[in-house]
Amino acid sequence: MNESVTQIKDTTGNPAPLGLLGFGMTTVLLNLHNAGFYELNSMILAMGICYGGAAQIVAGIMEWRKGNTFATTAFLSYGLFWFSLVTLIVMAKLGWATASNDTAMAAYLGMWGLFTGVMFIATLRLNRALQVVFATLTVLFFLLAIGDYTNASAGFKHFTGYEGIFCGFSAIYAGLAQVLNEIFGKTVLPLGAVKR
Repeated sequence: MNESVTQIKDTTGNPAPLGLLGFGMTTVLLNLHNAGFYELNSMILAMGICYGGAAQIVAGIMEWRKGNTFATTAFLSYGLFWFSLVTLIVMAKLGWATASNDTAMAAYLGMWGLFTGVMFIATLRLNRALQVVFATLTVLFFLLAIGDYTNASAGFKHFTGYEGIFCGFSAIYAGLAQVLNEIFGKTVLPLGAVKR
């Protein structure tokens, strides 16, 4: 008995650049604050909700549809990270909950560092650009956690901000590289493919 197999081609767009840009641009803007360029303000909170949060959640759902477990987990997790960060700031400002103390924030950031460190291990099977993003993000979370736990100096916190700016720009690079490489049909910005 002959059985026919129908293959359905995925013609949907690549959601990864959206997620990477949502993460990267919001991370740069928050870490400009951490580096001492301006105070925490509504621009950062709005980016955290709309681009860092919502855009990454959309990208994560689209990656789920494509069967990409790593990208689904990353984009949904970091999108919800931005929502949770904005929520913990706004709830305290509105008097709806007690503000998190330095120890609680260190625990929060440390858990995100642990998660990111394991996700970094997964990038060893992907490309160099993502390895840079996840390695620098792991370092960033742990530096932020240490800064809160030890009530570190302004200089340490500013250094952490600069590391975060680098992390954010590495994600922006990875996202824009995918857009330009697809549009031009060739490698315009290399991602550093891993040889298997």
